[in-house]
Amino acid sequence: MLAGILLDWIIGDPHSLPHPVRAIGKLILYLEERLLGNAARSEAQRDPKEERRRGTLLWILVILATATVTFALMAAAGRIHPLVCFLVETVLSCYILAAGSLCRESLLVVKALEADGIEAARSALSMIVGRDTAELTRKEVLMAAVETVAENTSDGVIAPLLFTALGGPVLGFVYKAVNTMDSMLGYRNERYEHFGKTAARMDDIFNFLPSRCSALLMILAAFIAALFSDAFDGKRAFRIWIRDRRRHLSPNSAQTESVCAGALGLQMGGTHLYGGIPVEKPTIGDRIREIRKEDVARANILMAVTELLLAGGIAGISVLLMVIL
Repeated sequence: MLAGILLDWIIGDPHSLPHPVRAIGKLILYLEERLLGNAARSEAQRDPKEERRRGTLLWILVILATATVTFALMAAAGRIHPLVCFLVETVLSCYILAAGSLCRESLLVVKALEADGIEAARSALSMIVGRDTAELTRKEVLMAAVETVAENTSDGVIAPLLFTALGGPVLGFVYKAVNTMDSMLGYRNERYEHFGKTAARMDDIFNFLPSRCSALLMILAAFIAALFSDAFDGKRAFRIWIRDRRRHLSPNSAQTESVCAGALGLQMGGTHLYGGIPVEKPTIGDRIREIRKEDVARANILMAVTELLLAGGIAGISVLLMVIL
């Protein structure tokens, strides 16, 4: 797992290489087409309970397929040689984590903004956010980059790291499957209101404890970062987390966003467009100052220190258990 963390920071997520999560996404699309098809787009009478049952069946099938394939791959590698198994687990752990790629992609937004202007920055931003980016201003582009780093510190870094520590790549990829199904199906619109309900609910359940663990670790990271730069404020991070950690449409997303907002003195949230539809979100944090391009790098520092704290804790507990046992 630790080797996977290092590899993630070295290579990130090269677009030229195949990625298991993309395979999970293709499986979700395949099953969706066969279990839902055009039902949600037709004007015929729909059965919400039947759509929920079909959505639940899709969720179960994707989880079973993901766990089975990952376990089979590791078992096959183990039969060849322990070193092969170690290398396979390292690569799989790297694929599970997203810290390196998230850092690179978010900093590319800033680089594009400086080198090629707002249109290039919007295009780069569209690679890492789900909201519409075509009309965003310079400040909104930067804020969106900071927000996605803050939110994904939990579900892209800390949560998968926790599940991988508990159950190896098998449980790590099960979590990635849960997260991917929510990102593809967990929308409150005509097509997915009922079919995607299980995907959305299960993602909330899987992320409930990890999101709060992420927030506490990020608060500690803010205190550590404040020792080296006055751009961070650990006390304010804790205060804003206590006040705003539930101010989000999701029960989990505001946990790390509130910490980051407090640590940097920014205000996040507000109304954003998704597929041309405005979605109102509560504001998080206090607008102590306006956002600057340096804040994207600062959000990544909080993410990196948070991951380092958890990885160090897991390694320490593992060594302790080996000594005791």
